[in-house]
Amino acid sequence: MFALLLCEAFLLTPIFLFGSTGETLTEKSGHLNLGTPGTICVGGAGGMIGVAVYDSICGGFANSNPFLTFMFVLFFALLFGALSGLLFSFFTVSLRCNQNVMGLAYTTFGIGFYGLIATLVNRPDGFLNQYCGTISRLFMTRSEAPNGFCEIFLSHGLLFYLSFVIAIVVAVVLKRTRVGLFVRTVGENAGSADAAGIDVSKYRYITTIIGCSISALAGLYYFVEINNGLVEFKNIDAYGWLAVALVIFTLWKTDLGILGAILFAFLFKLPEIYGLPSASLNILFQYLPYFVTVVILVIISMVNKKAVQAPANLGIPYFREER
Repeated sequence: MFALLLCEAFLLTPIFLFGSTGETLTEKSGHLNLGTPGTICVGGAGGMIGVAVYDSICGGFANSNPFLTFMFVLFFALLFGALSGLLFSFFTVSLRCNQNVMGLAYTTFGIGFYGLIATLVNRPDGFLNQYCGTISRLFMTRSEAPNGFCEIFLSHGLLFYLSFVIAIVVAVVLKRTRVGLFVRTVGENAGSADAAGIDVSKYRYITTIIGCSISALAGLYYFVEINNGLVEFKNIDAYGWLAVALVIFTLWKTDLGILGAILFAFLFKLPEIYGLPSASLNILFQYLPYFVTVVILVIISMVNKKAVQAPANLGIPYFREER
């Protein structure tokens, strides 16, 4: 039973990891995007559109190629995520709209957009499910993997492993590179960054676009691996909000986000696998990640150390004329 719990938790982990990694990168530049749940939904919708476009090009599932299928859905998910970041940045950076309001509005839009695209591309022959199966088989399907270690760690699709690679790469870039230093400077003190010749608007645009592209992969992963091509979107918004909470829980560090994502997935799957004796306990465990995040936030507010604090300019629009 515990092995099953670990396997299911690891299967769910990339949704939290993709979402939190993208949001962490965005927030490191001082840009607060509460539209991450919406971006995740848009990424899933982009994957659906990618499958539909590829199906029309190749003339049906029988003529499809697994690698090309994967590249099409990956491209469309990244494209839709990038457009999400561009649109959000236009309103919040160029037009200086309130970041909280725009993020919540975009979440509402993204959920509705996912439902709309799902309705448009859904067909009775189940072609989405067929194509998503080919994507999973690029590495090893869960049914082909033996029990034990391989089933837990080696029975997932390429997107699963990509989530860990991206989290590590983002961590290295933010901590060890000149670009990462500029991003952190913009997030901590945009005025000083501007005075040093760093283009604040450019860095916030770029980090938001890349961050949203990464978060959109969570929606693609949900669509391909969790739902196996089905168009329903149960819990997808909850996953998005947990990804936002994970950013705070891991102290804005994407490498710690790997452990945090595994923990959140473990807590999320625990009542489902073990079947806790009462509905109240099930609900308690589902809300436990939020509760832990609140505790962490309280501790952060009490600890006066810069290393555990949010970027100083997080959520604050920059007006160059006020410098």
